[in-house]
Amino acid sequence: MFSVNVRDHFMIAHSFQGETFGPAQALHGATYVTDATFFRPSLDDDGVVVDIALAMRVLQATLQQYNLTNLDDNPAFAGVNTTTEFLAGRIADQLAEAVHAGRLGEAARGLSHLRVTLHESHVASAACERPINP
Repeated sequence: MFSVNVRDHFMIAHSFQGETFGPAQALHGATYVTDATFFRPSLDDDGVVVDIALAMRVLQATLQQYNLTNLDDNPAFAGVNTTTEFLAGRIADQLAEAVHAGRLGEAARGLSHLRVTLHESHVASAACERPINP
C-alpha cells in the first residue's frame, strides 16, 4: 500500500454539551494540525499516489471554511458536539467528495481510502479513516 500525506491547520472556537466534557462545556478554542493521508494499492502510470499540489489545495480549501470560526454558530452543527473525532470524520467525508468530483485529479481515481488526523496537541490526536468508493 502506498500513501501520500499533506498537512495544514485551522483554528476554531466551540463548546460541548454534556457532563462528560467537564470544563470544555464552556466556550474554548482549538488549533488543529491536520494530516490528510491518501492510500492506493499501487502507483499510477506516472509513479504517484495523488497529485500532492492538488491534495494540498483541496485540504486547505476544506479547512478554510472552518478556520477562525465559532463552530457553535454554524447551523450545520446545531445540536452536535463538534469533537475532534467528529471533525475528522466531517473533513474525511469532504475530501472523499472532492475525489469523486475530480478535484484531486485523475490519479486520485485509483485511491482506495483516506485518513484524516486532527492533532489537538503534541500528545493527543483523533482520526477518521474511510474508504473511497467509486
